[in-house]
Amino acid sequence: MSPTSITAGMHLPQAGPAASGDSITQVAQLAEELGFADIWVSDHLVIPSNAKYPPSAYIYEPLAVMAWVAAKTSKIRIGTTVLVLPLRNPIVVAKSLASIDQLSEGRIILGTAAGWLKEEFDALGVPFEERGKRTDEALEIIRCLWNEDNISASFPVHEAEFVQMRAKPQPVGNIPIWIGGHADVALRRACRVGDGWHGAFLSPQETSTAIKKIRSYRDEDAFTISMRTSWDPLEDNRETILSELEEYIRAGVSHFVPEPRQRTIDNYLRSVEKMASLLFEFGIEPSV
Repeated sequence: MSPTSITAGMHLPQAGPAASGDSITQVAQLAEELGFADIWVSDHLVIPSNAKYPPSAYIYEPLAVMAWVAAKTSKIRIGTTVLVLPLRNPIVVAKSLASIDQLSEGRIILGTAAGWLKEEFDALGVPFEERGKRTDEALEIIRCLWNEDNISASFPVHEAEFVQMRAKPQPVGNIPIWIGGHADVALRRACRVGDGWHGAFLSPQETSTAIKKIRSYRDEDAFTISMRTSWDPLEDNRETILSELEEYIRAGVSHFVPEPRQRTIDNYLRSVEKMASLLFEFGIEPSV
């Protein structure tokens, strides 16, 4: 895989002290100007006070941020890394994302996974042990609503009954669905129903192991392999980032989502600019 076949996005300052409407707008517009392929938002609704991760409980709701940046940009794609699908009603998710996709003229990517924070499920009254089957059925419902009309179907896990039901608007085209998670069940889900796999914070060696499994389940070039990283060129060694880039690409990663760790908007913007320069130096044109 050559560098020219690699794309890259950028995580937005959606959480923590750098987060605000203005800072999100600045980073989204800078990422578009620099040629990044996409911009990304994370998802947590409630956080235990003693949680070690995520590092901040101050997190803007992702679908609201997607709508905000869709109005502030014109061509860059907008994705979720990742939406915890079983915590939400899939009909509302399908309607919201289809609406944002229409309003943005077809720029949405749905990254999604089953979730891992049990306390969050408990707070929302969703059985943690059902997250896998709820995710599978939610994806079925969403694809049904995005692609069919006058729907008659039963979805027992969500206790949803459709009798000649309609849910317009539908997306402009096909919204790509990238499935996150690192367990074997998540990798199999990605290969079974996804358009790609979206990993997060794995080492190049761990990523290589996961991709070998993925290729044994579904070996096709059109299936995207994406990795979210914690690279921050203001703090991390330049040679380390370049070395890891090479290792990830050798393993089969075709898309990256760096997430700066900066706590002020000025430094966040500097990190985004420096990351773009580093990618270009490596031979990657982020949006190619």
